[in-house]
Amino acid sequence: MSKGIILLAAGGTGGHVFPAEALAYKLKERGYSVHLVTDSRAERYAGKFPADEIHVVPSATIGSKNPIKVAKSLWTLWTGMRAARKLIRTIKPLCVVGFGGYPTVPPLLAATRMGVPAMIHEQNAVMGRANKALAGRVQAIAGGFLPENGGAFPDKTVTTGNPVRPAVIDAAKQPYVPSVPDDPFNLVVFGGSQGAQYFSKAVPTAISLLEEPLRKRLRITQQVRPEDMETVNSCTRKLEMGADIAPFFSDMAERIGAAHLVLCRSGASTVSELAVIGRPAILVPYPYALDHDQAANAAALAATGGVKVIPQSELTPEKLSTILRGAMTMPEKLAKMAAAAKQAGKPDAASLLADMVEAIAAKRSIQDFKGAGV
Repeated sequence: MSKGIILLAAGGTGGHVFPAEALAYKLKERGYSVHLVTDSRAERYAGKFPADEIHVVPSATIGSKNPIKVAKSLWTLWTGMRAARKLIRTIKPLCVVGFGGYPTVPPLLAATRMGVPAMIHEQNAVMGRANKALAGRVQAIAGGFLPENGGAFPDKTVTTGNPVRPAVIDAAKQPYVPSVPDDPFNLVVFGGSQGAQYFSKAVPTAISLLEEPLRKRLRITQQVRPEDMETVNSCTRKLEMGADIAPFFSDMAERIGAAHLVLCRSGASTVSELAVIGRPAILVPYPYALDHDQAANAAALAATGGVKVIPQSELTPEKLSTILRGAMTMPEKLAKMAAAAKQAGKPDAASLLADMVEAIAAKRSIQDFKGAGV
């Protein structure tokens, strides 16, 4: 018999959904029923999300200065609030947990106004706009990279780390095995929903500059936008190299586990998963990210020596080619980076976050957890 319902709210991108998914698995293990409220963008992730039910509530972001668009967004938010209140009255959750993104605003506002225990989890080193708007209203704030004794709400902030999915925990069991000269070299490249376009252009060019023996060793997994598929596939065919190109990989954790080097953006979930699995990486923060949160996330892992951070403006195809050449000819350096990354990982973040949720649901003091996440 279920202990009760926990309602998770997450925006429709992988960076928001994946930590919520990790928490959902842990709560289900503990006997809770889990519902997810999100937007239509999350449909491609929904297949693996262990929710008993998934609800879509209207929401909108107010980013425009056009008064008509602002009015429409406010009306959508009001409609979402009414829908969220009705949902909460119907399912009676013990607690509502937000993971960022504008679809979390209506359910979290509704919960706090209705007296339902609520908390948020912020994945990034810099708090996002939705979470910032909600932070003053909730009972607790869990942070992936947020400083526990800093920020605007130190008394209710706990640094839990970012929960990672079971698939990531499984991939972490695979030890890093360096690729010695003449062996295949697995390169995994991905850029998220906003950042893949740059890699679609830079990576094929960089690989074309490598010597033929190195090119023949490369085995590439690359996430690209649908509109870039044909161009990237054409380049890899011309270079006569092994490549798996797709807009989305449902088994990305497994592919990272098999990688000798990862080239990617530095969203919070990505950085956390790289650390838990323990793989060396070249991080290229998305330069147009709000508040430069990706740069802050990357800096946190770079400090351990597990990754190298290069701004996009500095990463020319020629420089990337030089980096790949060095990586493929110095396996011992990559092995040291892998070990350093893994040492920084927090594989128990989902358990600690589940403990917090249970405490908030039971209306216990968040002070029980102060210092527990460090």
